Amino acid sequence: MQAGEPIEELKSAASTENEVALASTDAKEEKLPEAVEPAPSVNGPGSDVASETEVQQKGQVLPKQPELRVLHHKINGYVGFANLPKQWHRKSIRRGFSLNLLCVGQGGLGKSTLINTLFNKQLYDLEGKPTEDLAALKLEDPETLSESPQRPQGEEPSVKIETISTDIEENGVKLALTVVDAPGFGDAIDNTDSWVPIVREIDSRFDQYLDAENRIDRDVIQDHRIHACLYFIEPTGHCLAPLDLEFCKAVHQKCNLIPVIAKSDILTDEEIEQFKHTIKTQFDNAGVELFEPPQYSLDDKETVARCAALCTKMPFAVVGSTSEVSTPDGRKVRGRSYPWGVIEVDNESHSDFVHLRDLLIRLYLMELREKTENVLFERYRSEKLASLGIKQDNSVFKEYDPELKQKEEKQLHEAKLAKLEAEMKAVFQQKVNEKEKKLQKSEAELFARHKEMKDKLLKQLKALEDKKHQLEMSYANQSANSPAQTKKKGFLR
Repeated sequence: MQAGEPIEELKSAASTENEVALASTDAKEEKLPEAVEPAPSVNGPGSDVASETEVQQKGQVLPKQPELRVLHHKINGYVGFANLPKQWHRKSIRRGFSLNLLCVGQGGLGKSTLINTLFNKQLYDLEGKPTEDLAALKLEDPETLSESPQRPQGEEPSVKIETISTDIEENGVKLALTVVDAPGFGDAIDNTDSWVPIVREIDSRFDQYLDAENRIDRDVIQDHRIHACLYFIEPTGHCLAPLDLEFCKAVHQKCNLIPVIAKSDILTDEEIEQFKHTIKTQFDNAGVELFEPPQYSLDDKETVARCAALCTKMPFAVVGSTSEVSTPDGRKVRGRSYPWGVIEVDNESHSDFVHLRDLLIRLYLMELREKTENVLFERYRSEKLASLGIKQDNSVFKEYDPELKQKEEKQLHEAKLAKLEAEMKAVFQQKVNEKEKKLQKSEAELFARHKEMKDKLLKQLKALEDKKHQLEMSYANQSANSPAQTKKKGFLR
């Protein structure tokens, strides 16, 4: 319903809708007694809040929650909140949707053809260049296109970032499509750090969105974040190249990674299955996380089976073509004509193109956007703010209990005192040990000095005794050799 319609038509439409809703409610509902049931637990199976056991393991004690009961009453008349999905639908149609798609792979793997096939629009020409009716935006930031350490100075980087944007409309639904391409990836002889410009481009888009959120005056924020990354794998039939693994390990935590086996029509069915198994094994060993469509509790069996089938088909072996060919039975289909037959793009038995389109556009486009918003961007935002030294006090989000808070503060104070006492004891013991070592060293020096002086005195005493003995011997010899003198009598002697 458009805003320009007359007011009388709006009133009549609203009254008609209310009458139909009341009639359907009276005919469908019966008189039911009021039901009383306990409220679901705060830490139930589907809650994001940590369970009580996990909180107790972290040393915290949760206060007892009062028992709540939810009363279910029958609505006596039509209220109108059942129209909330319709209101959201009108708002979504008016605002439109957006999808930012990153395509990475070596040259000649059919990236442009597959994009044209996915959206049934000629975004790229036969040479892989944007068509004239599209505004092509080339991003060639010198900081983004940094040179690898082994690349000679002055040589032009081989990997560039090119972006095209276009608006597509289907049955009144508008989609703002942005395709980010990285021409030159994997085409150089030395591909060292060739994924760095792409990673920086993803981070720069996250930074741009984060800066827009932190502004004081925030209008409608333009979302340029990468919602999905299609990585094109060369159909060798053997295993992934080291460059493939390094790129996937570098971006799988920053965007929804969807691997695609390009030009799979050159492989047999057995080779494709073996190649898929090898790729999954390599991804598991390298710890690479791929995008998996979520499953909800209210999904029916068909939706769950469809989701499981999409997971098993990954990586998707696809064939792209925008040309119409004639089948042997006379049908006009999109595909490729070969001497041995025709490959239909939209035939599930010929390629996985239909599964890729369902995952990327028809079934899980909003899930790609939601995971980018709630998981990937939040992870990057937390790491970015933490690197800037910004910390969050999670205590403000917890229920406050004064008695428990006092006990926690007392325990923290006692622990602080015990730590301080232990540190003081350690310092005192260290000083005592140092003093004891110093005294022991002084005692050893004194003993050594005393022994040295004693030895010196003993040597001097022995020398004196030897000298005395020599003097006595010389005196005795002199006495024996000289005649005895007679004493003279008289007063003059």
